[in-house]
Amino acid sequence: MERPQFTASRKFLTGLIGAPIAHSASPAMHERAAEALGLRCHYQLIEVANADQAELRALLDAVRRLGFAGVNVTYPYKEAVVGLLDELAPSAAAVGAVNAVVVRDGRLIGHNTDTTGFARAVAPLVRGSGYGGVAVIGAGGVGKAIAVALAGLNVAAIRIFDSERARAEKLAALLRARSGIAVADSVADALRGVVGVINATPVGMLPSRATPIPAALLHKRLWIADAVYWPLVTPLLADARAKGAPIMTGRELAILQAADAFELFTGFTPSIEIMRDAFDRAMLERDRALSNTV
Repeated sequence: MERPQFTASRKFLTGLIGAPIAHSASPAMHERAAEALGLRCHYQLIEVANADQAELRALLDAVRRLGFAGVNVTYPYKEAVVGLLDELAPSAAAVGAVNAVVVRDGRLIGHNTDTTGFARAVAPLVRGSGYGGVAVIGAGGVGKAIAVALAGLNVAAIRIFDSERARAEKLAALLRARSGIAVADSVADALRGVVGVINATPVGMLPSRATPIPAALLHKRLWIADAVYWPLVTPLLADARAKGAPIMTGRELAILQAADAFELFTGFTPSIEIMRDAFDRAMLERDRALSNTV
């Protein structure tokens, strides 16, 4: 990436649009990464629930006008913002979902760093399991990014399940040029014959204590990953651990997608280790706050 000619005193205004996001570790990661580079960054949480297209358009227009370098977008708006942007980068166009909006010369450009971040995070599990088939539970914005990342890693098959079958079929159609794509009729059907499964739904994110996959379907020969990172060990991952299965928390996805977004927003490459440390500290603080309310 060509680095803009920024001075070390450059200030960046960035943020996150979504709901619920009070638990987000993104402010800590972005602000600490900037500080380590001699930059100043304020990362603003913009929590808006149940926004319609008109409200989202107004929010994005404010981002454009108020001097933001860019904003992340999370649940439930990753797909909803696509038609409201001036341009889509290839990463976002391939997925049909956006998790990072960069402001350049008054234009809003959509990117998807969930795809790049997840590909880096899950690659060791994919290699270690011989590139076998993987089930994706959830076909929303993050599910799309995960499925595209898996296709890029050349797994043998991708089985998609969503409680709204039309969304799963839409994702399968998006990947139609890739062999081995199938829409499953149920979670149990999705897990049939695969070596790994990923929860790409918000089920299990606090305050939810539910799991998207019954514990009876898990076993030690199946690796399990969760895109949710609060709590770090979700009910799904706790069940998987009890079965002796390899697990991957949402930690690495959260960190690596944030690192890619930071570079898009600022033009500077952040330290992954510093972002990991900031993430871990933020999670520890949230765990302490939660324990104090129980």
